[in-house]
Amino acid sequence: MPVNEATRQPVGLLHGGASVALAETVASIGTWNLIDQKTQAAVGLEINANHLRGKREGIVTAIGTPLHKGTRTMIWDIRINDEDDKLICISRCTMAIIDQQS
Repeated sequence: MPVNEATRQPVGLLHGGASVALAETVASIGTWNLIDQKTQAAVGLEINANHLRGKREGIVTAIGTPLHKGTRTMIWDIRINDEDDKLICISRCTMAIIDQQS
């Protein structure tokens, strides 16, 4: 994700909300890839984040690792790093797996 005028807060740093949105997107896509998309859907249930380092420009990349792959919930660890591999944010996201409505 680029760190630019669209993702920075007023003081010029990467907005924490942008990092959280990226983290939940990674957890959502990861969960969707592990469920039966014809009968199930993945929705965010809980997310937290620790913003460890500020970032003013450049690119950040998120990698998600499943910690728990259940039938009704999945828990993801998401680490957001910059292009120098410095850790910017750590997030944990719980996804609920629900039945799709007809």
